[in-house]
Amino acid sequence: MPQHVPFSLVDAFPRGVQHAPAGAPPPRRIVFLARRDLGNPAAGGSELLVHRLAEGLTRLGHQVTLLCGGPAALRDYRVVSAGGDLSHHFRARSTLARQVGDCDLLVEVCNGMPYLTPLWHRGPTLCLVNHVHTDVWQMRFGGALAPAARLGRSLEQWALTGAQRGNLVVAVSSSTATALRAIGVDGERIRVVHNGVEEPGPRAERSPEPLFVAVGRLVEYKRIDLLLRLWERVRPVTGGRLVIVGDGPERQRLEAMAGPGVEFAGHVSEAEKHRLLCAAWLLLHPSAMEGWGLVVTEAAVRQTPSVAFDVPGLRDSVVDGETGVLARGESSFAAAWCALALSADRRELMGRAARERAAHFRWGHTVRQFRAVAAEAVRGGGS
Repeated sequence: MPQHVPFSLVDAFPRGVQHAPAGAPPPRRIVFLARRDLGNPAAGGSELLVHRLAEGLTRLGHQVTLLCGGPAALRDYRVVSAGGDLSHHFRARSTLARQVGDCDLLVEVCNGMPYLTPLWHRGPTLCLVNHVHTDVWQMRFGGALAPAARLGRSLEQWALTGAQRGNLVVAVSSSTATALRAIGVDGERIRVVHNGVEEPGPRAERSPEPLFVAVGRLVEYKRIDLLLRLWERVRPVTGGRLVIVGDGPERQRLEAMAGPGVEFAGHVSEAEKHRLLCAAWLLLHPSAMEGWGLVVTEAAVRQTPSVAFDVPGLRDSVVDGETGVLARGESSFAAAWCALALSADRRELMGRAARERAAHFRWGHTVRQFRAVAAEAVRGGGS
């Protein structure tokens, strides 16, 4: 393992991150346009981020509405459903006009399929991007569906570089900012606002036996199938259990290929997720890409280090060799998994460093950063 410079506060916030200037009054009425509410069974990190922003802004006195597809829940802020998972894209404009009304700022959450709000909304607009789906399109629509992948990739790129060209774009990490610049988004329009994490509650007990946890929606790009293959190499060395938390369209296929020692927990409560992250020896994150990798920070605040691949997003949330390990390939992932499982001292050191770093990421700070960018967007900072 290479030597690394000890973590410091400077590492928490990457150099070159742009911050909104102070002085502009924040918008009073804010509408988030997103695919799902947090209560949707398919919700993930993007939905949690929007919820935390909406909740925090409401506490600061803003009138916040979430306009989404699928079920609409009762929250401290207003949630309005514009239709189904796909149909709401076509009904968003009319639903905004009929049920929501005027707003001071419309925030389009662009997660692959855009709403193209600048083409039909007259007023300040801000674009929120978790990650650019360039490679995900091909993973999701391969083979005979390749034309759909090309169409989706082209539409997303045009939306971010063309339709949104006069607006500010919020990226959740330096990796996402880099990906945006790579497809042609003007770097002067990008603002980085990191995800936060909850204050840790009372710690649950660490498992006395080897316990490894992976958390995420069971979809192709999360690569749980790869994790299950690596488990067959790791299990004879480490023993123990591998618990997969989450659900999704890949679950039946993954369960069929799972070997001994694998448990699928499905959806769990926040309390149960907290217990598992406390009990785990390691968080395993085999995803092909992320915007940030929120569960890495959630594990870190419980003093649990992560093993992940050196891919966009995860290279922002994991400090390689300090708060976890970033693997460059499958063999190095398995080797790091085994090495950390067999060394309690190294896991303890990395866990403490992970918790120290996680202390610099709190939802309150995320909300304040976003509020400053929202004020800049209303003032016309993207034009």
